[in-house]
Amino acid sequence: MLDQVNTLDDLKARLSDLPQPDAVAHAGAQARNGQLTKPPGALGRLEDLALWYAGWRGAARPRVTAPQVVIFAGNHGVTAQGVSAFPAEVTEQMVINFVNGGAAVNQLSRAAGAQMDVFALALERPTADFTEKPAMSEAEFVAAFTTGWESVNEGTDLLVTGEMGIGNTTSAAALVLSLYGGAAGDWAGRGTGVDDAGLRLKADVIARAVALHGAPKGLEALRCMGGRELVAMAGAIARARVLRIPVILDGFICCAAAACLADEIPGALDHCVAGHVSAEAAHGAVLARLGKEPLLSLGMRLGEGSGAALAIGIVKAALECHSGMATFAEAGVSDG
Repeated sequence: MLDQVNTLDDLKARLSDLPQPDAVAHAGAQARNGQLTKPPGALGRLEDLALWYAGWRGAARPRVTAPQVVIFAGNHGVTAQGVSAFPAEVTEQMVINFVNGGAAVNQLSRAAGAQMDVFALALERPTADFTEKPAMSEAEFVAAFTTGWESVNEGTDLLVTGEMGIGNTTSAAALVLSLYGGAAGDWAGRGTGVDDAGLRLKADVIARAVALHGAPKGLEALRCMGGRELVAMAGAIARARVLRIPVILDGFICCAAAACLADEIPGALDHCVAGHVSAEAAHGAVLARLGKEPLLSLGMRLGEGSGAALAIGIVKAALECHSGMATFAEAGVSDG
């Protein structure tokens, strides 16, 4: 629980001393990896994934048995600026679809053997239009962060966070422009499919918002120009770190939220890998800034946590090889 956290300063203090990976478990996993029945490095990034995961879970021979996919939904006041090709009502309609099991992420979660949970955050009360004022008050920010924090099951051993929110690619682009600079057009993408005129409008909205708020950084950027679902994703990712649960990051929106956390606390995403690089134009640039190499590149741009949910299978496979393969001694095979 986030007891006695009422302000951004309280939250920053709570996150000031995050746990690190278990060096003993990492060393044990590395030693085991060197004894498996394969040439050194023959499984490529699967080996790196296994060692990374072992360090965070504190076990030299772990497996993924309880993955969790958490989807957060929020509505954005900035949609009043005409930045989306779809109306805000679609957010609630898609939440119903998630609950009924009809969305792509439902199928991908089931295929990965993951529990999937859905949290709708005050859909009847969109965030403020951040071209006019901050999207959220500190109290609203802390409430959304707490929802994300409390969504993570303590028994989870691999976490994916996803989102739904008409207008949230505009929010995400404003965040990364504020964090990283450049031109608004560098970060604005077509999102739900806006046309060229819509894209120009979106870039203008993003530029005006960042100028209004003075290009804030870290969690303050997330408060001023984020959405409740982005804040909740950051909260879930932070909670996973406290519980030493590895995280697979999803697409542009998820990574924009995570970037605010990393900007506030260096190393805050060390327990995270990038599940994929999406077709949303700026996602690759955000991953490069975060120093994350994606596991998959399949031209996906759906959001919902879908790319990261698909990547659960890659992490599972890495751990099955690492923990299930025989060593040379166990198999009676000469290691040369």
